[in-house]
Amino acid sequence: MKLSRSIKVAIVAIATAAVATQTAFAAVSIQAGGSSFDANLLNGCKVAWQNSTGNTFTYNSSDSGTGQKNQDAGIFEANFSDSGYAPAKSTVLNIPLVMAPIAVVYNLPGKKDLYLSEKTLSDIFAGVVTMWNDPEILADNNRATPQVVFAKNADGSVKKTAAGAPVVMKTISVVRHYTLPNQKIKLVVRSDSSGTTKNFVTLFTKTNADVWTKPADKTFANVFPGSINGAGNIGRIQQYSGSTGVAAGLAKTSYSIGYAETSYATGSLRTAFIGNVNGDFAAPSAENTAAFVAGAKLVNGLYAFDYKTPAPGAYILGIVSYALVDSAATGEKAAAMTSFLKYVASADCAKTVSSYAAESGPVKTYVDSLLAKLPTK
Repeated sequence: MKLSRSIKVAIVAIATAAVATQTAFAAVSIQAGGSSFDANLLNGCKVAWQNSTGNTFTYNSSDSGTGQKNQDAGIFEANFSDSGYAPAKSTVLNIPLVMAPIAVVYNLPGKKDLYLSEKTLSDIFAGVVTMWNDPEILADNNRATPQVVFAKNADGSVKKTAAGAPVVMKTISVVRHYTLPNQKIKLVVRSDSSGTTKNFVTLFTKTNADVWTKPADKTFANVFPGSINGAGNIGRIQQYSGSTGVAAGLAKTSYSIGYAETSYATGSLRTAFIGNVNGDFAAPSAENTAAFVAGAKLVNGLYAFDYKTPAPGAYILGIVSYALVDSAATGEKAAAMTSFLKYVASADCAKTVSSYAAESGPVKTYVDSLLAKLPTK
């Protein structure tokens, strides 16, 4: 059977349109790397994004220092760092995309909550306090202290002010009695170039400068008062690479304490409540992190935190982690990364891992303004 010329033309047109449509919506694979702090959130969020777009996202978890070096070398479509930096290219943006707490993670017998004032925490990691039953720790854990309860919306989410700070509903008194063991404290810290470490020790260098006299640094050994390998520290202080390494070190070391993003505290590991200037003790939760970050100031495109904020419920080890991305990049992979980063900035993504806080108020406005500068096609 012969086809008419008009039918042939129509068939060719339909075939051409089908190929064009397939090309326009072809799936792409994108990659990012850097901060291990962000790995659980990004890998949790990617599932829904991949299902809705057909694209794939791979995260190469290492550390913030590697993320910064990757970005300067043009490796991957984006990178992540828990501390902002001065990029080699002026078109690279530091986007404060992730808001989450650094948890103080411990491995002690039983299931009691551990409460540590900022000074006690500083003294533990400085090597001033080396026994679990030290009077400083006992004082924090055998008394009544206030704890803040935030108001909730009808859907169960935390009610916030226009500035992004949670609304306080009430303050309750918590009475604690904890008989701590007569055991040496084992410190588990990062060995690599870690933005998590820099944020963690910055708290101490800002509030206990008489003890922490060295500048804040991404490597714990470089800022630790004294020497990691000094008398009494060999074997007592253990170093591991990445958040996964720290979590594994804590899990296998009884009477240990360290720091990592909250979602790494699994199994027998627990997270401590940390005291703030307001006088209450806060857990490493999304709402307590939001209370702390709401008081931060933007300085040269990076967030500067107020560790002495009087905000009720503030968790003073809250941080923002930065997506490092080149706004001058072009092509379908660059556009796909923009799509993914916008999803990471959404409330839906934040719900994937409970300790991550959805950005709101001025922080969200600023993040949205930076995301708007990224390529979409």
